Amino acid sequence: MIQNKTGGNAPRSAPELRQQTKLVRGGLTRSGFEETSEAMFLTSGYVYPSPEEAEAAFKGDLARYQYSRYANPTVSMFEERLRLLEGAEVCQATASGMSAVFASLMCQLKAGDRVVASRALFGSCHYIIAELLPRYGIETTLVDGTDLAAWKAALAKPTRCVFVETPSNPMLEIIDLAAVAELAHAAGACLIVDNVFATPVLQRPLRFGADVVVYSATKHIDGQGRTLGGAILCSAAFMKNHLQGFLRHTGPSLSPFNAWVLVKGLETLSLRVERHCSNALALAQFLEGRPGVRRVVYPGLDSHPQADLARRQMQGSGTIVTIEVESGVEGGKARAFRLLNALSLIDISNNLGDSKSLATHPATTTHQRLPAEERAALGITDGMIRFSIGLEDIEDLKDDLARAIEV
Repeated sequence: MIQNKTGGNAPRSAPELRQQTKLVRGGLTRSGFEETSEAMFLTSGYVYPSPEEAEAAFKGDLARYQYSRYANPTVSMFEERLRLLEGAEVCQATASGMSAVFASLMCQLKAGDRVVASRALFGSCHYIIAELLPRYGIETTLVDGTDLAAWKAALAKPTRCVFVETPSNPMLEIIDLAAVAELAHAAGACLIVDNVFATPVLQRPLRFGADVVVYSATKHIDGQGRTLGGAILCSAAFMKNHLQGFLRHTGPSLSPFNAWVLVKGLETLSLRVERHCSNALALAQFLEGRPGVRRVVYPGLDSHPQADLARRQMQGSGTIVTIEVESGVEGGKARAFRLLNALSLIDISNNLGDSKSLATHPATTTHQRLPAEERAALGITDGMIRFSIGLEDIEDLKDDLARAIEV
């Protein structure tokens, strides 16, 4: 509930407010001190006025804070603010993006179940799907995420979960969420979408039929490289029947301090993402066709194979630009490393969504665990570099890359 400066109810409820107002005021809860900035409740537990109230709370007859592994006032503010932005019934915060991914899957899977996922996945997501789940007797199938015929074939038999990320990391493949959702539901599956590259500002998977959306809040939601966090957005029924018990008893809870940082990050999320996207588009256009650059991958370019789908499904083209450098006689890796070492402004880091522009070499960092033939199938060559475009002046970014490419 949004409150005004005197603590009373605001004249309009949160769902009626526009996006930027939700990002600033959604979920705001003030203590008796009527603080302006959201309070930070650094407490592990809570006291009860009587043993009867404690009993009622633990039986579920009374809704109140019991233990910060279950819920915390500061964490609740973050969850409610993100829930309002996403348009979900429920949001559950987690300690990291990967804990959100793992929990969204494992809370509903058992031995004998089947999972179908897009082949183009972040390295840690690929590890969970392709290596970890099969250890527990769960069948997994990977498909080309852009091939609807492949999805139709894979989902021709009963499936428990479908997992996708779109745009994908690092090749920015765009998956048709509405089409995959229809096929997934026909197979009896729950569709989970990792929406971290698009952010909730640019894409709302629930509107296209997704059942669960997961985020690494470490990325754009924080956006300044300060802290870790994750989030799962879903229906109230999914929370009650699957997620709540799993999270309470396995403990991937978000700390109140991290939640407070993320609450403040949400206030400027749409403003930052807008600038990220404009810089990314300008840089992609600057790099396309430039000598020394073999290929530029960015959903906002007409050369992107799913450019039309990206325009229909997203409200912007994203913050990531991936390029492939000309390998020459020295080879792709050596040429990519030479470019990275020549950068003076853009930092080398495997993180993304930061206010500072960052660059990484996926073949040797985020996707180094994949066999070479699998990286090749995904288009991740030794000459590929992924850039997370920040908030610097675009001309300075162009200058930095122009110099590095020419070295």
